[in-house]
Amino acid sequence: MATSCRLIPLSIVCMSLAVAVFVPSTLVSAGHSLLHPSFYDYKCPDLQKLVQSKVEAAIRRDQRMPASLLRLHFHDCFVNGCDGSILLDDGPGFVGEKTAAPNLNSARGFEVIDEIKQEVEAVCPEIVSCADILAIVARDSVFLVSTSTAI
Repeated sequence: MATSCRLIPLSIVCMSLAVAVFVPSTLVSAGHSLLHPSFYDYKCPDLQKLVQSKVEAAIRRDQRMPASLLRLHFHDCFVNGCDGSILLDDGPGFVGEKTAAPNLNSARGFEVIDEIKQEVEAVCPEIVSCADILAIVARDSVFLVSTSTAI
């Protein structure tokens, strides 16, 4: 019972953030591509189930994870659009966004996205972008928290 009481405020926060992030995307002109829920149904039919099961497992391990995953998507979209750049690792002569000063001790949940991307690549190689995985994970995080008091 105590768990459901804690999840209600988290649910409200997640839903508020979802509205703040996703509603403006509906105002984008028709010339821009939008990710439709059935976009990958033909090329990667198991994508939705795979992502949702991984997000559920991550939430079971850490109940703060839905907010963290939604926040990753927000930070990715906040600067120059939803391109998955927040997932970039460091490279030779390049500081990726994962370890950039604003994200270093702030953003979390990268390991969940990395795990999901690895599984998606095993099932549907070179089809689903990191940016799309991040968007689907954020959507599923909000959905799972808002529809269940115990995952």
